[in-house]
Amino acid sequence: MASSLRAVELLLAIALVVLILMQSRGTSLGSVFGQEGSVFHTRRGAERILFNVTIAVALAFLLIALGLARVAG
Repeated sequence: MASSLRAVELLLAIALVVLILMQSRGTSLGSVFGQEGSVFHTRRGAERILFNVTIAVALAFLLIALGLARVAG
């Protein structure tokens, strides 16, 4: 069971990295330090779906990590 949880965690980790990198495309280095042109930004369409999927994958990764910690002892 632990090996299957490890495989799932590995897949979730890869998916999480890819999802995060997809969100940061198109932003300049200035936005990293808070120098974005607009003060308020609303997520719409595909950007909102991508954001919500990223949160779901992150939560799944956390739950699998906690499950692995519990199985390990």
